[in-house]
Amino acid sequence: MANRGKKYKAVRVQVDRTQRYTLADACQLVKSASFTSFDASIDVAVRLGVDPRHADQMVRGAVVLPHGTGKTTRVLVFAKGDKEKEARDAGADFVGAEELIQKIQQENWLDFDKTIATPDMMGVVSRIGRILGPRGLMPNPKVGTVTMDVARAVRELKAGRVEFRVERAGIVHAPIGRVSFAPNQLADNFSVLIETLLRLKPSTAKGQYLRSITLNSTMGPGIKIDPASFSSAKL
Repeated sequence: MANRGKKYKAVRVQVDRTQRYTLADACQLVKSASFTSFDASIDVAVRLGVDPRHADQMVRGAVVLPHGTGKTTRVLVFAKGDKEKEARDAGADFVGAEELIQKIQQENWLDFDKTIATPDMMGVVSRIGRILGPRGLMPNPKVGTVTMDVARAVRELKAGRVEFRVERAGIVHAPIGRVSFAPNQLADNFSVLIETLLRLKPSTAKGQYLRSITLNSTMGPGIKIDPASFSSAKL
């Protein structure tokens, strides 16, 4: 086990490793157990009862958090003509077509956080798939970033839309805010994320779907939340 610093050890005693907290208590505790000098991110890790090796058990999607993530998102849109203007009017940070692709290829320019593309642009965007893909920046119709409704996509990303995908171990990681958020704001964002995961439950998934839920701030200790307190019946 890695050696922990004094600050971590000081806050670690606040968290009972054997206890599964209620959402309200966890949102209070994750704030008090944060010790960084910056406004740390608060993230959720949900272990699902799925096997991602099977295509019919892949859980992937996006959710617009009601209170955002607390992070400024730089959005790049690949579009032409009217859709280019639509993207700019909606607040996109960068909009263009082949010239942006050349800039990324030649200058290794990656000063953006999310990308959107109209369907007609995907043929040329695919040229830089090897650059964007490993960084999670490739537009994808499954999460709504390949669309003709670019204005809506830009507004949602700017407002705090979070994309997620289950990992090989069956875990979904997602940010739900910052330490500066009020506990009720964290709880609202958390609830929307969990409700979305429940709606995306594969029909082939057997047994307990929400296996474990952990909340933590950047560098802070993990706080376990009781998954039994959430069920599809509550949606």
